[in-house]
Amino acid sequence: MRSTPPNRPSARGGWRRIGAAAVATAALVFTGLGTAVQADAAATASSKVTYVSTPCATPKHTGDLTCKSYRVTGGLTAFQKMQAAKTGITPKAADASTPSGYSPTNLRSAYGLTSASASNGSGETIAIVDAYNDPNAEADLATYRSYYGLSACTTANGCFKKVSQTGSTTSLPSSDAGWSEEISLDLDMASAICPLCNILLVEATSASYANLGTAENEAVTLGAKFVSNSYGGSESSSQTTYDTSYYNHAGVAITVSSGDSAYGAEYPATSRYVTAVGGTKLSTSSTTRGWTETVWKTSSTEGTGSGCSSYDAKPSWQTDTGCIKRMESDVSAVADPATGVSVYDSYGVTAGWYTFGGTSVSAPIIAGVYALAGTPASGTYPAQYPYDYAGTSSLNDVTSGNNGTCSTSYFCTATTGYDGPTGWGTPEGITAFAN
Repeated sequence: MRSTPPNRPSARGGWRRIGAAAVATAALVFTGLGTAVQADAAATASSKVTYVSTPCATPKHTGDLTCKSYRVTGGLTAFQKMQAAKTGITPKAADASTPSGYSPTNLRSAYGLTSASASNGSGETIAIVDAYNDPNAEADLATYRSYYGLSACTTANGCFKKVSQTGSTTSLPSSDAGWSEEISLDLDMASAICPLCNILLVEATSASYANLGTAENEAVTLGAKFVSNSYGGSESSSQTTYDTSYYNHAGVAITVSSGDSAYGAEYPATSRYVTAVGGTKLSTSSTTRGWTETVWKTSSTEGTGSGCSSYDAKPSWQTDTGCIKRMESDVSAVADPATGVSVYDSYGVTAGWYTFGGTSVSAPIIAGVYALAGTPASGTYPAQYPYDYAGTSSLNDVTSGNNGTCSTSYFCTATTGYDGPTGWGTPEGITAFAN
């Protein structure tokens, strides 16, 4: 991949300050290449990251679900600070011409996936379920993959397919700029982790439970064994019905964002049939791994979600004792916008590179890891798989940070072993995600 010092995207919409991205001031690993460098330049490039919720984080209609993503508008991201540490040059705060977030190489390095991403996933299909239409989805995906040296994934070569919730390739939903940002994010993260996988984009007519659920079922009907969902909403007494109607697909790995509103349970992340994916702050370090993670939290109302469900029954494989029902989350991956990922998007914004955060990042990453690990066994619920490797070196245990205050400590505070904000931790290779 190219190593041109990146520039930050131009801002659009209101600005929101968050805490400064913590970047190690010891040796850093630049762009996953394993080169140790001093962080003197990074220490001087300490502008706080600002960001906005993507428009799909605000519901269009009462009862709609919302996406779980943020777009960086200013400051220096963790990736830019790595660039500064490597080159000694403070990154420019200019335009969207080059990436300013973590690359596929960075993500694979952080999660021990470099070898698996190069060889696994051929023939597997990851489905991305979102609302509304992104008319530029295929073209934007092509730009992302070309820049990072990934093989082409197009309709023409059979790698990419876009359909409506009824499976139509021609009668698609109305286009929406906010959800297009979410779609670009999801497609790029699936590509980053599993570049040899096919990608199926299923676009729901709207962000209602009924339409997103119909799109979920269509993804499975069309053969996807891995389905990523970067949306959610408040729990309700109706969710057990939604479980039966939309999310009970044995033999399919369904990942769901845990939420971006800090401590508090969300659905469908609390469905007993899905893998609830929490979010972390991912930074380089001088450890053997080269990376370190803490719970993502920027305020009492912003950070990864977690909590004890009020409605969904506890699955047999989940054995924490403080929550008598379903506990969220199961596993986690990067989500903090300050340590966000690069995405290419062109619909409704200035065409170019943007940095995104939120648990909309972590859900498709984990879907990609499941795909690298191979087709789930028939009749199983892949959310159980990481529990079979709990406490082993197959998962990076996240032991610091919190996403709020709670009466039962592990519901909102990281600890050794299982906790709500990060589950059993983040991937270290694919072993914990295979049957």
